[in-house]
Amino acid sequence: MKLLKRFSLGAVAFSLCGLSHVALAEQQQDFQTWLEALKVEAKQKGFSDQLIEEALTGLKPYPKAIKSDRAQPEFKRTFKRYSTKRLSDWRINTGLKMKKEHGELLEKVGKAYGVQPRFILAFWGLETNYGNYTGNNDIIRSLATLAYDKRRGPYFRKELFNALTILKEGHIKLEDMKGSWSGAMGQGQFMPSSFLQLAQDFDGDGRKDIWHTHADVFASIANYLKHYGWNDQQTWGRQITLPENAKQLVADTKQVTPEKGCRALRAHSEKLPLSQWNELGVRRLNNAELPTVNLKATLTVPDGVNGDAFLTYGNFRTILRYNCANSYAITVGLLSDKFK
Repeated sequence: MKLLKRFSLGAVAFSLCGLSHVALAEQQQDFQTWLEALKVEAKQKGFSDQLIEEALTGLKPYPKAIKSDRAQPEFKRTFKRYSTKRLSDWRINTGLKMKKEHGELLEKVGKAYGVQPRFILAFWGLETNYGNYTGNNDIIRSLATLAYDKRRGPYFRKELFNALTILKEGHIKLEDMKGSWSGAMGQGQFMPSSFLQLAQDFDGDGRKDIWHTHADVFASIANYLKHYGWNDQQTWGRQITLPENAKQLVADTKQVTPEKGCRALRAHSEKLPLSQWNELGVRRLNNAELPTVNLKATLTVPDGVNGDAFLTYGNFRTILRYNCANSYAITVGLLSDKFK
């Protein structure tokens, strides 16, 4: 489980309806000119004429991808609104059913990669509703559109060639290569680069099938977390209650030097031992003292000091590697807690 001058496809996304037929034709022609140059590069990279012809011929821009790229809910909504929608009774109850149905496989994968099954389940549930919705967008079309756009063009250009590599290796057929507007694929929503680096063939059939095979889906999610430093001896963090001087506490524990990594970490405090958070008056939700373990944590209040507050541990940083947004990472943690 993630991311204009001259002519840009952003104009297509936001003003498509207001374009004249002539202007629209010119923009589409510009895209086709760009696409022809891309085909030449694909040929130089060793892709076959047949694959290039099948995958890249006849593509048209996909304005929805540009619009979605500029309005991702993890960054546009409050944490409360984001998490409430995703921690629905359906998602929790369905997750508990999936835990029973796939419990043996989840345990096997969890032991193999050192990741608690409840976290694999939480990522699966949050990313694609347990495989019920993996996205119906043509991956090649979405990536080509975003590669042509100027905002993150170089990044998506690389992902487009990675997607062609996946097709070349035979993991999925072109007509079945569906996913999100961003190019994320399968039940774990892997970008093509993550697929090539971290997807797993856990059932040993020679294909890394993150679209249909539960064993490969679970193992790929677990391997992703393991690769980025997951520690199965710890949890992700916890929701807490703040003392009456919450505003002052947040100000006093603000980072002097911002923590490196995902931008979301800028909204966290400095790292302090749990014993020190106890001394500062931070408590569990039931007002009991925090665990007496040798562990450091950061404080974050995604909706401000009057909203929900959380302490986060090392595994939280790993969750952020999946999607660099506090709302997303906290929601994964809270959902996993429902499956204990």
